Order: sequence, then C-alpha cells, then structure tokens
Amino acid sequence: MLMPKRVKYRRLHRGRMKGIATKGNTVTYGSYGLVAQECGWITANQIEAARIAINRYMKRGGKVYIKIFPHKSVTKKPAEVRMGSGKGAPEYWVAVVKPGRVMFEIDGVAEEVAREAARLASHKLPIKCKFVKKEA
Repeated sequence: MLMPKRVKYRRLHRGRMKGIATKGNTVTYGSYGLVAQECGWITANQIEAARIAINRYMKRGGKVYIKIFPHKSVTKKPAEVRMGSGKGAPEYWVAVVKPGRVMFEIDGVAEEVAREAARLASHKLPIKCKFVKKEA
C-alpha cells in the first residue's frame, strides 16, 4: 500500500477541496491518461485496486504511471470511546484529487486496450473520470 515513509505531522486537518488542478493536469509520461472530473479523496487501497485492474487487463503489456500519492492521513477514534482525550490515530492515507488531475497514465499499448483498462480502473475509484490522449 502507498504511504509516506515519514511525515512531519501525522494528524492533519481535513482541509477543503475547491478549484481545479493546476499541477499534474497534462499527460506527460504516457500516451493516454485517466483524468478526474470531480474532487475527492482517493485512498491508498483504491489507487492499488485501480493499478491492479489496469495491469490485469493489459496483461502486463504496457507501462502504467501512477501520478497521485496519498500524502494526507485520515484519523479515526476507536469504537465506543467517549468524546475528548485528543484526536484519533491515523487510520489510512488519501490523495486529494481535484478536477483535471491526471491520475494514471498508460503507454506501450493500443488505444482500445488503454481505453478499456482505464474504464475498468475508473470503476474502482469513487469519482467520475474520463479517458484522454496526449496532445501532440
């Protein structure tokens, strides 16, 4: 599972998701990409599930680039614990995604194969996505 090796502060504020992606909004490494159309948190498990779906469909033929990383920790308190006594322990890690962000890139396969692999991966993610090609 993806997670930072070490972080300065383990318990972060939730923050707010607004605006569109200004970084990571172009297809740079591969020929095809999967772009977010909504904001959302994508967990490390969801990123891994999408990666596996892409690789399974391509039969490890092409190359997959993951362009998002879960930097933000989400904390949770144990069940049946009273209010107070501080913030909970980090439960899982999420990547904050805004509209326009290229999440995955695919290279080395035909467009039909890449399109279908991206479609399968988008079903593993909690936000709407679209398939894009690299601009020449």
